[in-house]
Amino acid sequence: MARDIKIEPYDGPAGGWGSARSVTEILTREHALTSGPAVLRVQNKPGGVACVSCAWAKPSEPHLFEFCENGAKATAWENTSLRATPDFFAKHTVTELLGWRDYDLEQTGRLTAPMRWDPATDTYKEVSWESAFEEIGRELKALKADDVDSVVFYASGRASNESSYMWQLLARQFGNNNLPDSSNMCHESTSVALPETIGMPVGTVWLEDYEHTDCILFFGQNVGSNSPRMLHDLQHCSQRGVPIITFNPLKERGLERFVNPQAPTEMLTNSATRISSQYLQVKTGGDIAAIMGVCKALIEADDGAVATGSPRLIDVDFIATHTHGFDEFADSARAASWDTIEAHSGLQRADLETVAATYAQSKAAMGIYGMGLTQHRAGVDNVKMLVNLLLLRGNIGKKGAGICPVRGHSNVQGQRTVGITEKPELFPLDKLAELYHFEPPRHKGLNTIETCEGVLDGSVKAFLGLGGNFVRAVPETVAMEEAWTQLRLTVQVATKLNRSHLVHGRISYVLPCLGRTEEDVQLSGVQAVTTEDSTTFIHASYGRATPASPTLKSEPAIIAGLALASLDHTTVPWADWAGDYRLVRGAIEKTLPEQFYDYETRMRTPGGFPRPNTARERKWNTKTGRANFTVPASFKADADVEVHAPDVLQLMTLRSNDQFNTTVYGYDDRFRGVDGTRHVLFMNRADISRLGYADGETVSVVTAVEPDKPRKVAGLRIVAYDIPQGCVGGYYPECNPLIPLWHYAEESFVPAAKAIPVRLER
Repeated sequence: MARDIKIEPYDGPAGGWGSARSVTEILTREHALTSGPAVLRVQNKPGGVACVSCAWAKPSEPHLFEFCENGAKATAWENTSLRATPDFFAKHTVTELLGWRDYDLEQTGRLTAPMRWDPATDTYKEVSWESAFEEIGRELKALKADDVDSVVFYASGRASNESSYMWQLLARQFGNNNLPDSSNMCHESTSVALPETIGMPVGTVWLEDYEHTDCILFFGQNVGSNSPRMLHDLQHCSQRGVPIITFNPLKERGLERFVNPQAPTEMLTNSATRISSQYLQVKTGGDIAAIMGVCKALIEADDGAVATGSPRLIDVDFIATHTHGFDEFADSARAASWDTIEAHSGLQRADLETVAATYAQSKAAMGIYGMGLTQHRAGVDNVKMLVNLLLLRGNIGKKGAGICPVRGHSNVQGQRTVGITEKPELFPLDKLAELYHFEPPRHKGLNTIETCEGVLDGSVKAFLGLGGNFVRAVPETVAMEEAWTQLRLTVQVATKLNRSHLVHGRISYVLPCLGRTEEDVQLSGVQAVTTEDSTTFIHASYGRATPASPTLKSEPAIIAGLALASLDHTTVPWADWAGDYRLVRGAIEKTLPEQFYDYETRMRTPGGFPRPNTARERKWNTKTGRANFTVPASFKADADVEVHAPDVLQLMTLRSNDQFNTTVYGYDDRFRGVDGTRHVLFMNRADISRLGYADGETVSVVTAVEPDKPRKVAGLRIVAYDIPQGCVGGYYPECNPLIPLWHYAEESFVPAAKAIPVRLER
């Protein structure tokens, strides 16, 4: 279908009337003008529904409208009146649907009945729940007898704590720890770096710390599109004079200025709040060098203070009492060359020294970051470097300070807490053995990258997905889709149709589930579920909307059905759990009593209840018993990928503000001035001229490594944009075919989607 394409600069702020119009437009398009607003009124509020979009914190005293533009889009998307019924599937073969755009697939509406792929007609046909569970169970038993490790149990970050606990228990009772999830694709670098440095796999900042901070260092996260509710907190900080120093390759509007849609005066006058006080456009992959430059400037200024007898600029008492490895790190900072720092970061020494001077004057600073730090070959070192910077001034474990990773999916952090992990040492398997009288598998399971490798080499034979769009989200897209069709069994639990349902195994089921915004009534009555936000607070969520179809089952009911059909011996009361989620929460409390004591009562606390966080109390559960300074292996994001040719550019993948992960709500990236297309390549004007291209020209992009394995995305329109020289940007997941499967973060295995060496072709 042809679309009008318009590309022109956008001069407006984040929020404001643009946001209001966008919300109204999607509610209208999804035919959700009745159901959508009813949910939005209680979204992210005590007694209401937890947003299915981002995982930003939910205040105990919410705003009148405690939802953002993208959260409203997610709610409208789930509460659409459009339906993908069995009649729809009878009219369209899978081969035909594979030619549809991602947006058009999901725009068919909510799935209404369990479906099985029929190879004779190449269509999905309705089946009964009983027959679906029976065949899936039979296939799983046969695969277990042949090779228990050939089955993968993937979980999307939208699954509740209750569903996630049941899912991990199903996998472990089946006999493996093959529990990859969406955190493997985004913040696993955080989960590796923080335990080594501060002894916790999560951030230390709570929402209340924003009221007390006096300096914010912001790295690699597009708040205006990915977690707009955070703009309220950043706006309040800016209005009271807190410096907000941003490191990001692109000038993102949400990090520049914001008009609060809930402030009538701001809306009437279009009066915007400045967000970033200093904006440094670091090169893609230049974060280690940039942070090292700030550390170097601070340490050398402190050396000068010692020489002159002036007050110290680093927190020597904190460092002496609470840290390990300072001298080695300080020596490496002093030895670092400013020429090297400037070359790799793309920033000037004077600008980094200004950051250091501002930071030195603060009493409580926090470091906020997103996937702009984690999705690099050196993503773990990126996070460790930010920890180094915070430790220099004692900014872990005090009010108004700390490290704040901004998670994406609404419960991607919570599901890891309750057992979705391929690493058996991270979950109390002995407690599972005690509670359920079985021997849990102790060998490491497959993460996302290893799952992809197993699909390619044939060792993975079945994939069960609890939500998500795995095939579209992973790297090496072309090879993955070709290999995917050789799987024996694929089972997808979903609310809407996506490409992962169409690139299927030989036996393929799509099982439709209730959405979180929908009322969930089981044998014991109306159910609640729980989620964990980015700041480790647990919240209750109560669906309000009428279910899209009476045929839908809840995620716990589907998991229970799969378990009962595929497990020969189990003492888990699966059917009881499916009928009363309080029993599941009771099981979680017994498994993790220190974190979930009095679960049923505390989950209703306005603003949620926090999990224990030892680093906030300056108790360091590390090998040294202290918070650890570390020295990075290199200043380069991709230390082992040496590509120096002048025509090689560093590609970073991006989301538009009409998108959440692989879900595309529309073709308007308002803040970047792109309307009607996602096939664009953002380039620096100097690079366009230097390489002999023109703004508006259409090109192909090819990966600049492994020429014997060509990886190409064609038909991208060059858009001249304010991006550092040598860097280009393109949309995710359209650019995923360019990412080699081996191009992942060392230690964490996160796909390195933020610094991909590429060339252009006509």
